[in-house]
Amino acid sequence: MAHWPEATTILNLIEAADTIMIHRHVRPDPDALGSQLGLKRIIERAYPDKHVYVVGGIARDLEFLGKMQHVEPEMYDEALVLVLDTANHERIDGPYALKGKTVVKIDHHPDEDEYATHQIVDTTVSSTSEIVAELARIWDLAIDEQSAFLLFAGIVGDTGRFQFRNATPRTFEIAADLISYGIDTNRLYRQMYKTNLATLQLQGYVLQNVQVTESGVGYVKIDADVLRTFHATPEAASLLVNSFSGLEGLKCWVMFVENKDEIRVRIRSKGPVINEIAKRYRGGGHPMAAGATIDTWEEMDDVIAALEEVAAPFEFENEES
Repeated sequence: MAHWPEATTILNLIEAADTIMIHRHVRPDPDALGSQLGLKRIIERAYPDKHVYVVGGIARDLEFLGKMQHVEPEMYDEALVLVLDTANHERIDGPYALKGKTVVKIDHHPDEDEYATHQIVDTTVSSTSEIVAELARIWDLAIDEQSAFLLFAGIVGDTGRFQFRNATPRTFEIAADLISYGIDTNRLYRQMYKTNLATLQLQGYVLQNVQVTESGVGYVKIDADVLRTFHATPEAASLLVNSFSGLEGLKCWVMFVENKDEIRVRIRSKGPVINEIAKRYRGGGHPMAAGATIDTWEEMDDVIAALEEVAAPFEFENEES
């Protein structure tokens, strides 16, 4: 079991609060939503008299995980705010999160922005959902089938169905325990990974148009014209970032997706550290998975050049010749 000194303090804050607001980052992924909704369920079952709210937007394809709630600014005056899976305060979904009486941060991203009064940040853990599952055990708060489903979804999402290197032995232990609550993993995988024809055709475009440099940097550009052609949203396009991850010789890769007056940059890696590059472009994240934002297509070449700098000297260990 993990050792987080602030765990007891945070439980005391939860027990003392009448109103609890749970936030996470904008454009949520399964881990952000799974940890947020899972923690709400756990707290509400343990403390049925408390008012617990989940705040933020939600993508249509993840609505099966749950719904968000409407809140008013004055509700934060005496509230405890729990911000999950959000490294930087600029990425918190909801304008009033830092207006709470007390703010707590629970996250697995590198700790670059200490915006909270109390925090648990552990980069050795696969996902924030795994942290919440571990905290439930530390706090001796019950998990049920619904909360187990949500937390398992978050772990699955952030480990790429347990394919990424962030899936540790403890991750598998916690996942096995969550499955023991009787969750329907078939339904989860069916809903998490379903796609429509337009997105599938867009994936075909991505696979046909990926470019790879001599240093092993892969990249794809998806501008507004491409999105219109395939009737796709920027959110749907961004989810395809790993669609060519198995390409031979690929060290790191990036997808550029136009969204209104900015260009989203999704970066992934098999070895070279890429989050420092993301920081240069109003972003951040993990060493192997990060995101950023650029304003013009001219900056795309700068991002690729920066990735080439870290990819060129990198060599995979124990690779068969």
